[in-house]
Amino acid sequence: MASGTGGVAAAGSPLQAHPKARIAPALLAPPHAAPVTSRAVSLAYTGPVYMKTPTGEVVPYQPATPGAPTLPATGGSPVGVAAAIKPQLLVPGSRARYVNGLAAAPMGAPAVIQQIIWAGDQIIGLPYIYGGGHSSFVSPGYDCSGTVSFALHGASLLSTPADSSEFMAWGSHGIGRWVAIFSNPGHAYMTVAGLRLDTSAADDPSNQQGPRWRPLRSGNDGYTVRHPLGL
Repeated sequence: MASGTGGVAAAGSPLQAHPKARIAPALLAPPHAAPVTSRAVSLAYTGPVYMKTPTGEVVPYQPATPGAPTLPATGGSPVGVAAAIKPQLLVPGSRARYVNGLAAAPMGAPAVIQQIIWAGDQIIGLPYIYGGGHSSFVSPGYDCSGTVSFALHGASLLSTPADSSEFMAWGSHGIGRWVAIFSNPGHAYMTVAGLRLDTSAADDPSNQQGPRWRPLRSGNDGYTVRHPLGL
């Protein structure tokens, strides 16, 4: 985690409380839909996968043939060549799924959630670099908060990289319906539609470092929880 240059807070006011007697029992349930913890570490998915083409058409996804030539890395750029390298994957439902190392965005999610996921995909596999993603969103590698900043920036939710301490006061308090950002002075990661974007291999059997989609943790103790307003 490196010191960043500040984040853009999504300011919001707390909702007015209503008398419980007037609220149906179903409305008293937690407001979030996407899980943020899990005891399972398997990310296996065998359902249908689609991809969004540059023209906006949704077609069945055909993984690249093993051994086919690949384009060189682009330093994490979320536009241009990088967008062509990492396909914009989609799956039915409201849960993101792990497909060949990338996250496939749920078709039932808002467009901004899909953009967060597709932006995160662009830097998957790059190395962990302390301070990476802070002097610029485009970097040969990323640290923890640089990874979170990049994904949020890809959905136009953050205009300047933020460090983990800044994320402790960013956005709205608590777990969101689709997104939750966990941060403390030393680390930051996020969950999006049921997958975790993190540079740490904690609770991840792969034990791989750097920006990756990982299983949800079994607990998130020790972190401040924030989310983008309305998400």
